[in-house]
Amino acid sequence: MSARRTVEEQLARVLDAVRTLDVEQVALQDAAGRTLAADATAAHDIPLFDNSAMDGFAVRAQDVSGASAATPVTLRVIADLPAGVADDPALGAGEAARIMTGSPAPTAADAIVPFEDTAGGLADSLGEVQVLRAPAPGAFVRRRGADLRAGDTVVHAGERLGAFQLAAAVAAGIDRVSVTRAPRVAVVSTGSELLAPGETPTRGRIPDSNGPLLQQLVADADADVILVARVADEADAVAAVTADAVSRGADVIVFTGGVSAGAYEPVRGAFDGRGEVEFASVAMQPGKPQAFGALGSGTLVFGLPGNPVSVAVSFEVFVRPALLALQGRAEIHRPHASFTAGADWTTPPGRRQYLPAVVDLATRTVRPATAGGSGSHLAGGLARAHAFAIVPAEVERVAVGDPIDVMLVG
Repeated sequence: MSARRTVEEQLARVLDAVRTLDVEQVALQDAAGRTLAADATAAHDIPLFDNSAMDGFAVRAQDVSGASAATPVTLRVIADLPAGVADDPALGAGEAARIMTGSPAPTAADAIVPFEDTAGGLADSLGEVQVLRAPAPGAFVRRRGADLRAGDTVVHAGERLGAFQLAAAVAAGIDRVSVTRAPRVAVVSTGSELLAPGETPTRGRIPDSNGPLLQQLVADADADVILVARVADEADAVAAVTADAVSRGADVIVFTGGVSAGAYEPVRGAFDGRGEVEFASVAMQPGKPQAFGALGSGTLVFGLPGNPVSVAVSFEVFVRPALLALQGRAEIHRPHASFTAGADWTTPPGRRQYLPAVVDLATRTVRPATAGGSGSHLAGGLARAHAFAIVPAEVERVAVGDPIDVMLVG
C-alpha cells in the first residue's frame, strides 16, 4: 500500500481513467435518467399559439376599458371556445367569445376577462355577458413563444433527463435525443461471513447489507447493475467473478471488503502486484483503504472497505462521480451546503471525516445520525442519514455552533 494520499488525489486518479461511454440516439420516452450527449432543441414554440390563461371571455380591451361594478359593460357572446378547438372567430366592436383555459385566443382579442370579473358567469354567458372590471391589454393571454422559441435549447448536453426535463422536451416537440449509454456495473461483496439477505444469522455469520446498498446506489446514479455476487475470502473466487463480469460487458466492478492489510484479503490477493489495480491509503474516515484500477478490457475496478458506512462514503466520494463522468454528466458531485453543528462530536486525527448526519433545514443545523459515534460498522445509522457532515483533517473536535460543510445525499 502506498503512502497516504488526500481524497482529492485519489479522486483525480479515478477520474483520469474515466472515458465517456458510447453515444446513441433513442426515443424520448426511452431516455428517462439518461445523460444528453448533445443539446436538445425545441422543434416548435412554447406556447404553440396565443392562448387563454383563464376560464372567461376573450375581448377587445378597448371595448371594456371603462367597465366597473358600478358601470358594467355588456358584450354580445358570439362564440364558445373549449380547449382543443381551432376556431378563430372575428370579434367586432362590442363582441366577446367565451373561452376556456388553454384554448387558442382569437386573433382579434387582446385580453381575457375571467369569469370572476363578470355578472352571471358560466351559467348564463352564451348570449351576452356583463363585464364588471376592465382588463389591461394583454391580460391573461399567454403569447406564442413566450417560454421558448423553435431552435432554442431545452436541455443542455451533460444534463440528466429527469421528469422536469422530459416534460419540457415533450412540450417542445422533441421526439428523439442523443444520450450516452448507461454504465454496466457488477457489484461483488467479499467475505466468508456473509449471508444472503433473508438468511438466518448465526454466530460469526452476518447479512450482506453491502450488496443491496450498492445496488440501490448504482441505480440512483443512473447505471445498470448487470451482476450481483457474494464470494468467499478467496483470491481465486475474486478472479473468477471478475472474469464473469468482464465477459458480461461490465464497465465497472465494485468490490466491497478484502482491500485492507489483514490475513484474508481476497481482492488484494487477486490483484495486488499485477499492475492493474492499485491499493492506497486515503486520509479519510471512514474509507481509508481503497483500491482502484483499470483492467486490460477497460473495465474499471473499485475496491471499497467492507464496513457499510465505509461503503456508502466511498461510493459517494469516488464511485458515484466516476459513474456520472462515464455518462458525460456536466455535474458529477453531490450538492454541498453550509450548516452549523447541532451537537458536539469527536473527529479522527489527521483524516477528513465523513459522518452520516441528519440536517434540520429550519434551524440550518446538522448532527450525527447515530448516537454511537462515527464507527464505520454502524449500519443502523444510515437509515436516518440524509447527508454527510464533512470535517477537515486538521479539526480535532466539533462543537455546537461550528460551521460544517454538508454533502446532501437524500
